[in-house]
Amino acid sequence: MKSLRDKRVLLTGGGHGIGLAIAEAFAREGARIVLADLDEAKLSKAGERLDEIAPGSLLYRLDVTDTEGIADLREELIGELGGLEILVNNAGVVQGGAFLEVPLERHRQTVEVNTQAVIAVTHAFLGDLIAADEGHLVNIASASGFIGLPWGSTYAASKWAVIGFGESIRLELKRLGHDHVGVTSVCPSYVSTGMFEGVRQPLLTPFLSADKLAAKVMRAVRKNEPFVLEPAMIKIMPLLKGSLPTGVSDKILDAVGASTSMESWKGH
Repeated sequence: MKSLRDKRVLLTGGGHGIGLAIAEAFAREGARIVLADLDEAKLSKAGERLDEIAPGSLLYRLDVTDTEGIADLREELIGELGGLEILVNNAGVVQGGAFLEVPLERHRQTVEVNTQAVIAVTHAFLGDLIAADEGHLVNIASASGFIGLPWGSTYAASKWAVIGFGESIRLELKRLGHDHVGVTSVCPSYVSTGMFEGVRQPLLTPFLSADKLAAKVMRAVRKNEPFVLEPAMIKIMPLLKGSLPTGVSDKILDAVGASTSMESWKGH
């Protein structure tokens, strides 16, 4: 994408954490920001922070699991902005704990927010990205989308699905001749936003700051990169899983602490 100035950007889950950090990064580039979040108090505070960078951001309360609410938001944005050029699917939840100790409803909620909502929001807005001169879809996935995550099984499953969805849409857009629409799947290890409080960081994978990850996302949008894999150790994860026998890769993941990192999760 040649320039981000005046690009119309919608970020779900934009009231705090990764979503707000990415919104601030876009705002510094002169983009027109639309923040959507379920938490109105956080949304209001996020708007105040954005006003210090670039006044005029639009704020909307949105439950990403509400398909009617998503459709209503699109209609409002068509009227306000004439459509979107960049969509950042960031809204997400995490649930830790041994699989059988977590209520089924929490597992279902994780999949509903992290996967089904990404599909629903993309379905609503992808046509607008295609209609723009340049468009970009960013899906916040996770490094756990490449490996098993004990004590975080449904979270990992939801992020595996997001990666598969993003890659499928990316290839489909190319086949349909929509090369002007990029797709980026963002796959970080643990980010220090509070969602993963208590986890033990695996060897050579320090906690990321939301601001550092946001900078990587900006670069990916500018250069139309299909993946953001951070920190450096995560870049070899797909190769590790794809080239080594399962037993060997299991031992490596055990040795670096990836298989037990969520055992002490206390986040939100």
